[in-house]
Amino acid sequence: MHFLVVQLMALVPIMMLVDCSPDTNLDNHWHLWSKTHEKMYNSKEDELRRRIIWEDNLKFIMYHNLEYSLGLHSYEVGMNHLGDLTSEEVSRTMTGLKVPPRNRARNNTIDDDDGTYALPDSIDYRKKGYVTPVRNQGSCGSCWAFSSVGALEGQLKKKTGKLIVLSPQNLVDCVTKNDGCGGGFMTNAFEYVRDNKGIDSEEAYPYVGEDQSCNYTTAGRAAKCMNYKEVPQGSEKALKKALGTVGPVSVGIDATLQSFQFYSKGVYYDASCNAEDINHAVLAVGYGVEKKAKYWIIKNRYAAPWRGRAA
Repeated sequence: MHFLVVQLMALVPIMMLVDCSPDTNLDNHWHLWSKTHEKMYNSKEDELRRRIIWEDNLKFIMYHNLEYSLGLHSYEVGMNHLGDLTSEEVSRTMTGLKVPPRNRARNNTIDDDDGTYALPDSIDYRKKGYVTPVRNQGSCGSCWAFSSVGALEGQLKKKTGKLIVLSPQNLVDCVTKNDGCGGGFMTNAFEYVRDNKGIDSEEAYPYVGEDQSCNYTTAGRAAKCMNYKEVPQGSEKALKKALGTVGPVSVGIDATLQSFQFYSKGVYYDASCNAEDINHAVLAVGYGVEKKAKYWIIKNRYAAPWRGRAA
């Protein structure tokens, strides 16, 4: 007869005293940061909680940049308007990509065959005038809508020579296959614009960052979509081909990391990125090589200070 021998661990409740007091040496920095970003809190307790989170994030930034100075990272991080939020809060409130099951039928895909395409070594659609200014999606999970309009804006510029800011709010309110501020997927947005025979401009249908009734009007229509193609999931070769031959491309990334929240400059690479945690839609607007490191240029929507190049 065989016996399984295990070691039992007794769990005894222990009271621990945790110092939640803010660092008074940082008072001036905290007040300056709060004033700069116009932070308002509901109570002293709420402000204290946000102050502690801010200090933890500040320590992460200081340590990371010290390691960067020692050559341990390829990018720097910096304090920004998200400083009083945890990475979990940012991921929960400022993403919104809902990727469908992998066995979903995919039609009209762009393959990764090299073919006869002579792709440029690097490309930056910002310099070509294909990319509208960076915006802030707020606490609405509308990244999928911003990513979608970014790709449409690029194609509109390519076809007509005009760069027009299109309406993500139109998509948030009207794409019934998605869940508005609750999240969605870009192909559903492209299908809506195709079947609806248009999408309004931002001027005609302003962004408010919350769910509303659908208010699309043909009078405000600024662009159409005849069809779309999908890049095979995980194929960097196909993504490069799409960027090099078509224009800006809607893509999904892992935005759960603290390093992503505070990215400042350089080629972003974090080994903790997980293909199973794809939760944020952005716009790929170029690619290139820097110090032998290949990178993608992405447009995010955490307000104008955030720019990104991802390895």
